[in-house]
Amino acid sequence: MRNSKRLPESIRQVITRFDDESECVRLVASLRWPDGIPVCPRCESTKSSFVSTRNFWKCKGCKKQFSVKLGTVFSGSPIGLNKWLVAIWLVANRTAGVSSYELHRSIGVTQKTAWFMLHRIRLAMEVGGTGLVDVETDDSDIGSVANDELETKRILEIEDCGKDSTAALIAALKNRGQLLAELTKMAKF
Repeated sequence: MRNSKRLPESIRQVITRFDDESECVRLVASLRWPDGIPVCPRCESTKSSFVSTRNFWKCKGCKKQFSVKLGTVFSGSPIGLNKWLVAIWLVANRTAGVSSYELHRSIGVTQKTAWFMLHRIRLAMEVGGTGLVDVETDDSDIGSVANDELETKRILEIEDCGKDSTAALIAALKNRGQLLAELTKMAKF
């Protein structure tokens, strides 16, 4: 994408960028078909015409209509792409996650609709869904915290390190099955 069409970085940019349904259709189409040629999900024909008044394509091969939603997480949903893209942005950019109540208040849908959207978004972000997330990573600091002086002395002897040193455990979960973890020593504080 061009620099002027970068993905939004703040909630204000999200709301203004995804306000227009036609702009959302263009964005999803450019992500779905990077070469710019729409492919019919039914017959895989590359010959189609765009109906701009309704934001869908008409396939010249099978004579059926299709939109950017067909065959995606948005498929079969009457919810506009402007709400879907804001919801995806919120889920992807909140480290603590988003509840259906928070989403319903944020984008102006019912709580039941927000719950439905969150389930679809989470399904798409799972490995094996659309491949948006391949590896999950996390880290944790492990320190020499002890309840008393005797326990501190014993830990220091076992770990062969100074009183204020810590270690970092870095772990990565790949394809929901293969766990890669490594314990690294960190400098003393």
